[in-house]
Amino acid sequence: MKYPVLLAALLAGTSFMANAQQAKPEDTEVWEPVPKVVTPAARPGDAPSDAIILFDGTNLDQWVQNNDGSPAKWDVKDGVLTVNKNYGNIETKKAFTNYQLHIEWREPVGLEGTGQGRGNSGVFLASIGKGDAGYELQVLDPYNNKTYVNGMAGSIYKQAIPLANPGRPNGEWQTYDVIWTAPTFNTNGTVKTKARVTVLFNGVLVENNFELWGPTLYIGKPEYKAHGAAPIKLQAHGDKSIPLSYRNIWVREL
Repeated sequence: MKYPVLLAALLAGTSFMANAQQAKPEDTEVWEPVPKVVTPAARPGDAPSDAIILFDGTNLDQWVQNNDGSPAKWDVKDGVLTVNKNYGNIETKKAFTNYQLHIEWREPVGLEGTGQGRGNSGVFLASIGKGDAGYELQVLDPYNNKTYVNGMAGSIYKQAIPLANPGRPNGEWQTYDVIWTAPTFNTNGTVKTKARVTVLFNGVLVENNFELWGPTLYIGKPEYKAHGAAPIKLQAHGDKSIPLSYRNIWVREL
């Protein structure tokens, strides 16, 4: 290295050291905005202080029928909400964008049928119309029940295969903890950002910030259509097996 180049390097190093010495710890401290205080639940899985309670075991005041907006008609007994297949899907009165959702579900003992015909339901993370229009997190008997893997419990229906199957036997309560980031759209209706979802199934990560291709479909290729905030929907599937149940449903808007 020639002397002029060496001198320049030494001077640059000296300047760097001087700047570093002038820097202070408080230069990188951020004091505002202060995060709000949230009181956690006393027991894991229970709702924190800022949650919206969607079902507490007593009534369906937060829900309506998806087909006509009338009061929800599923069965509530002993703190449990059981699907009533005679009335179809139900959805929340309130619409949501981004949120944290906790929901517990239980397949009944004595289930008959196989595959998609065995304890089928779904949590639609955004309901964008009648019937099964929306983005579905599959609910299905997860225990020794063979089906297509992008339709098993914990899947984003026909889009994302779960990373594991931590399902419990029939008769035991299962839990989903979901982080939902809604899609956004440009003023001309084109997609600005796609929907993303993270799902923990019985405490096990099964969907890791998965980017959805569009609403979930039984047949065909998903395609986004512009929409805004949307209700959360529970499915009354038409399979012939005896109905499953839900409990302890709450959501935190993000």
